[in-house]
Parts: sequence; C-alpha cells; structure tokens
Amino acid sequence: MTKHSLIGGAIILTIASFITRILGFIYRIYMSRLIGAEGMGLFQLIFPIYMLGYTLSSSGISVAVSKLVAEENAKRNPANARKILRLSLLVAVGIAWIFMMIVLLKAQQISTYILKDTRTTLALGILGLSVPFMAAASMLKGYFYGLQEMDKPAVAQVFEQLMRMITIYLIADWFIPKGITYACAMAAIGMTVGEFISFSYTYICYKQYQKKQDSFKQKFSSLTTKKGLYAILAIAMPITLNRGFSSILQSIETIMLPTRLQLFGYSYAETIGLYGQFSGMAMPLIFFPSILTTSLAMTLIPTISEAKAIKNTRQIQYSTSKSLQIASLIGMGAACLFILFSHSLGKLIYRQEEVGTILYSLSWLCPFLYFQQTLSGVLNGLGEQIASFRHTISGALLRMTMIYFIVPLLGLQGLIWSLLVSTIWVTGLHLKRVLQKTHLTFDLSNWILKPILASIGAAFITQPIQKHFIMLHFPFEFSIILSIAFLGIIYLLMIIALGCFSKEDINKIRKNL
Repeated sequence: MTKHSLIGGAIILTIASFITRILGFIYRIYMSRLIGAEGMGLFQLIFPIYMLGYTLSSSGISVAVSKLVAEENAKRNPANARKILRLSLLVAVGIAWIFMMIVLLKAQQISTYILKDTRTTLALGILGLSVPFMAAASMLKGYFYGLQEMDKPAVAQVFEQLMRMITIYLIADWFIPKGITYACAMAAIGMTVGEFISFSYTYICYKQYQKKQDSFKQKFSSLTTKKGLYAILAIAMPITLNRGFSSILQSIETIMLPTRLQLFGYSYAETIGLYGQFSGMAMPLIFFPSILTTSLAMTLIPTISEAKAIKNTRQIQYSTSKSLQIASLIGMGAACLFILFSHSLGKLIYRQEEVGTILYSLSWLCPFLYFQQTLSGVLNGLGEQIASFRHTISGALLRMTMIYFIVPLLGLQGLIWSLLVSTIWVTGLHLKRVLQKTHLTFDLSNWILKPILASIGAAFITQPIQKHFIMLHFPFEFSIILSIAFLGIIYLLMIIALGCFSKEDINKIRKNL
C-alpha cells in the first residue's frame, strides 16, 4: 500500500478538485447559458433537499469511516478496517434508501408545500434516485481516505463530473425545448448519472485493492459488530446532527429568502434569478480557490487521527499550524483576486457583470471561510465533533435571524452580511477550541500579518500594471487571464520574500512528497 503524507495527499486531492472545479465551471457556464439565471435558481431550490439526503446518510458516517480506518491502520488491523467499512455501508445505504423512497413518494407534496414551486417536482424525484449511489460511494471514499490512498477518490471525483457534463450534452436538445421544468430535470439526471459512475468506479477500486492485500496480514476481525456500530455512530451522530441541522436550516433559508427579498421590492421571478446568480454563479467562484483547504480538511482527519492514536502531540501541532498557515495564505490571496477582478470575472465567465457586483461583496468572506474549513478538519480529527456541531448550529441560527430581519431592509446585501457575520462567528469558535485542544499558541505573524502583507503588496503591484499596460495592449479575455496569472506570481514572490515558510518547512514538504 502506498500511503500518502498530509501534503502529498492534499496535493493529489487538490489536483483532482482543480480538474473537477474547472469542469464544473465549464458545466455551469454551459448550463447558465442553456437555462438562464431563473433555471439555475430553480435547480438551486431543490439542491438543499439533495444535501439533506447526503447529510443524513453519508456526511457523518464517511468521516467516521475515515477516522476509524486510519486508527485501525495505525494499529495494523486491516480486518477491523474492512469490517468498519461493511458496517458503514449497511447503515448509510439503508438510510439513503429510506430517504429516496420518501422523496419519490412525496415529491409532489415537497415541491408544493415546502419548496413552493411545482416546477421542481420532476427534478426532485430524479435526484432522489442518486442518494443510495452517493451514500455507497462516500463510504468507499472514506475507507480510502482513512488508508491515505487519496488517488482513488480523486479520480472518482473527476469521472463523476465528466459523466455529468457528457450526460447533459447528450440530452440537452431533447429536454430544453420542453421548458424550464424539463431543463431542471435534465440537471438532476446529470447528477444522478455522475453519482452512479462515481460509485461504480470506487467499488471496482475497492475490489482490486482487496485482491492486492498481503495474505499474511490479519484476516479475521477482532472488532465485534456491536462495538463497530457504536464506534461509527459515536463519531457520526454529532457530525450528522451538525450537518443535518445545517441542511434543514439551509433549506429553511432557501425557502424563506424569496419572500424576504420580495419584501425588499423584487418580484418572485427576479428573486429566483437573483438567487441563481448568487448561489449558482457567484458562490462557486468564491469556493473555487478552496480546493486546497477542502483537500487539507479531508487529509487532516486521518493524519491527526493516526497521530492521536499513537499519542504523537508534536505531529498534531505541526500539521495543525502549517495547515492553518496555508489556509490563511489561500484565503487572503483569494480575497485579493476577487476584490481586484470581480466585475471582470463576472463578465468573462458568465457574460453578466451584475454577478461581479455580488462577487465583490462576497470576496471578504474568503479568509474566514477557508480558515473555517481547515479548522473543521482539525476538530474532526481530534474527535471534537460535538463542539463543531454547537459552533455550526449557533452560526446557522445567527445567519437565519439576520436574513429574516436584514434582507427586507438591505436586499441581497443583507444576505451577504448575514453570511459574513455568521462565518466570522463560527471561525472564531472553531479556532478557540482548536487552540485549547492542541495547546498551540496563536501565530499572529504567520497566520494573519504575513498573508495580509503579501496580498496587499501583490495588489499594489498588479493593479497599475494591469490598468496601464496589460489592458491597453491585449484583448479583454486574454488581458484578464494574464493579469490574474501576474497577480498569482507576484503573490507567490511576496510569500517567499516575507519568509512565510522556513527552510525546515520546505525540507519537510519535499520529504513528504
């Protein structure tokens, strides 16, 4: 078995996520031009229901699989790891099957009384079919994450996105002329096919991996079914409750938001279109640079779990500190990128400059959002799921309260403010808990000051060069790409000049790669 390090595993997942995000953007650009902002908004209405299915069946259990498999792997108990996977599949797929049947049987009622738009009925039923495949694939991916075999889940991500795009391309000419209801259903078919392909690939990888296992390793599990289920549920329940409540609250937000925006003065059609621009166009751009922090969060869970199992406090502290430093550098760099190029990106990617206005307002979210993602991975690796649950729920309740009272006064800006304030709140709570549990000292210089200085310096150098040279000598599309590349190079040079990473850090990274 080839075991990947924290940095090596994160890089593998980052490359796969980068490819997937690029394909995802091509997909979203194609979809936004195919079905428009209203069609994108309509599909976003049903997406929280899908996420609720994922949360209940998979989110907590997949983290439990990753953590427990990593611990058993550290103790050289492969049979126990396989039993954890089998038990998790039984629980996750069972929940997913029940959820699917509820959605299929009650799609009409859900669309009418909960989503309050009957045009979502067909898409909702189709999307429900994907949940069991998604649950099974998540368990298999969690198993490979626990073994720190990151390449297999990474390839599955790419296959899933590719098949989603190919499916949409093949059926678009048949569905689009039938109207927005069938256009939304088309997007659901694409997702369902993608989930099926992802499951099929990871299952094949698992069967092949088992055949290659050393025959002299432990064959019989010392873990009883009762203890295995207890261990899985002890980790999964707080995470599932956390994400379940978050999904429910997100669904309530999604349902409540059009009404609150209408109180500001928009029509229903305008609110759906605006929500499509916000959640279907601007937010994916905001999340794009988070591919590394998301990968770090995934790799931190097994890395810290292994270190905790063998009581390696120094490894926990080093992994946590460096991951938070990387998250801060990415967050500050992303904020700088979107502040400088928000309107240009909206025009370049979506041919809608108003998306750029939303993107600019959301850019200030990046440092806190990416920091929070990494902190969440640390907390899960430390077994602090209940604390993470409390923090996330308090943030969601804060956001909902602000949406209810502020959106009718400020419109979309009220939604953005509520998102920013709640994210800062949760990030602060996560950070406090991590510092307490790891006994780390807050590193003001490496986590805050140096990333801020690097981003400000890169912005001051890039902006005049872009304005007075690049934009004057090159076509619009190429000038934006060139300017962003120039900003990235300058930012990297600023990071090096400020000494964000020591020689010891660089040597460790090289060794781990």
